[in-house]
Amino acid sequence: MTVYEVGPRDGLQAEPGVVPTAVKAELCRRLAAAGVRRLEVTSFVAPRWVPALADAEALMGQLRGRLDAETVCLVPNRRGLQRAVAAGATEVAVLTSATDTFARANLNTDRDGALRAAVELTGLVLDAGLRVRGYVSMAFADPWEGPVDPAAVAGIGAALHGAGCRTVSLGDTIGAATPGHVTAVVAALGAAGVPTGALALHGHDTYGQALANVYAALLAGVTEFDASVGGLGRCPYAPGATGNLATEDLVWMLHGLGIATGLDLDQLVRTSAWLAARTGRAGIASRAATALLAADASATETEGAAT
Repeated sequence: MTVYEVGPRDGLQAEPGVVPTAVKAELCRRLAAAGVRRLEVTSFVAPRWVPALADAEALMGQLRGRLDAETVCLVPNRRGLQRAVAAGATEVAVLTSATDTFARANLNTDRDGALRAAVELTGLVLDAGLRVRGYVSMAFADPWEGPVDPAAVAGIGAALHGAGCRTVSLGDTIGAATPGHVTAVVAALGAAGVPTGALALHGHDTYGQALANVYAALLAGVTEFDASVGGLGRCPYAPGATGNLATEDLVWMLHGLGIATGLDLDQLVRTSAWLAARTGRAGIASRAATALLAADASATETEGAAT
């Protein structure tokens, strides 16, 4: 089972303030120490579009050769790829959209144009000797267009897989997916020739369905899941969105099912508490982390009283 950590990139880019590079680097080191082996650390997007990630080169410089994990970087175009290669990325993620409206809002093109660009970029990544991950945003529902047809997602996923993407990550971008919809999309991709072993699920917990969706995907044969430490991140297109599926919540459930992840839950929880203190967050979005920290505090108080 693979837990693909997106906190340093997808999580921190949504923070209200810019997180210092040194804090980002320490976060990545702590996550690797907790057992994370696939880590999405940053995006080589134009700084004017995402100022929070303007330090991509500096961050990669602090991590290069010092991290026991694959360092994955999101790249939007050829220039971003050139920067990622020069910075020492071991894997690159490319982005598509299952809907036209989101593609125009986020990628400055339509759905077909975004797919053509991603397929072309995938070829360039492979020529550079790197692995490629493909994202399908709005794979279940879109805030403007509503529910997304599984057949549309299957066509995009099949094209990415055929182009050479090692993994196709299905993005529940606004957190509106349900277990039935997840099952239908995975089945449609299978019918289109994409094996479940090449799929990942990227969940958001806006409607409280993220873990239920993971379970449905597990039953369908998916073995890779995206998550963000402490539940960092949010989607600006989903009113009331609560952020990415928290890594601690995912690990708590998987371990409860007897599924090995290679991750140390206690270290993840401590990392969330450490990061919250450095970013000024009032709390931690992860329910598992919050409960475990409260239990630890209670046990400490009890021991002190007994002494």
